[in-house]
Amino acid sequence: MSNIRETPIPTVTLNNGVQIPQLGFGVFQVPAEETQRIVEDALEAGYRHIDTAAAYRNESGVGAAIAASGIPREEIFVTTKLRNGEQGAALEAFRSSRKALGVDYVDLYLIHWPVPSQGLYTAAWKVMEKLYAGDEVRAIGVSNFLSEHLDTLLQASDIVPAVNQIEIHPTFQQRDLAARSRSLGIAVEAYSPLGQGADLGAAAVQSLAARHGGTPAQVVLAWHLAQGTIVIPKSADGARMRENLGAAALSLTPAEVGEITALEAGARAGADPAVAAHSQL
Repeated sequence: MSNIRETPIPTVTLNNGVQIPQLGFGVFQVPAEETQRIVEDALEAGYRHIDTAAAYRNESGVGAAIAASGIPREEIFVTTKLRNGEQGAALEAFRSSRKALGVDYVDLYLIHWPVPSQGLYTAAWKVMEKLYAGDEVRAIGVSNFLSEHLDTLLQASDIVPAVNQIEIHPTFQQRDLAARSRSLGIAVEAYSPLGQGADLGAAAVQSLAARHGGTPAQVVLAWHLAQGTIVIPKSADGARMRENLGAAALSLTPAEVGEITALEAGARAGADPAVAAHSQL
């Protein structure tokens, strides 16, 4: 399969006109001491969209990799997220993240989880709206927000989130939530896009990989891309990083997309946002 040097990564235009590379690189569970090296490898491979979070405790490594890469800052799209336990201090939390990243601005800042039991996410959003009105963040959004959380937020806000980053993979698609988000003008971004690897062995995925001369991961990522979903796979292996980028060169027919969509099984891998209340501190 082709890599990014031969096949440009498509972009998604957010509801405020900002463009985000549709295929990015996630650093969830990447150890802090390895982050700089791994992100430098990702940037060298061709990624221009890096997704981190305060809770991952590796923002400084991401920033160090960006600085060491020599790539102009405006060519790299950087996402980070507000830690759950800091929703009551969102301004200070954002400034801490920006300092750790060593950047003048963040491209996308997300509320990591709604944590409805705290009742703080609408207040945090108001702070983020003020940050967006300044020069420190280009777009603001949410992560793990269910429809009821979006409803509550929109009733109390002036700005519609640019992104809702949620768990999506072939066996857990959240189709209703994705459709609702898109109907509101909110771009959908998938984390755990490969089902943490569990979905790669599905017969339909294996068959399509053989048919296209690609890999199971490329097929699943191409399925995401075909639906307009932003996707952020993770790998510490340089060859796998490049392999994942090759998904941009793999085109699935509507029927082939349907073969993967038929794998829906309600198999959530992560926490349920309706009740998740981990502080991340």
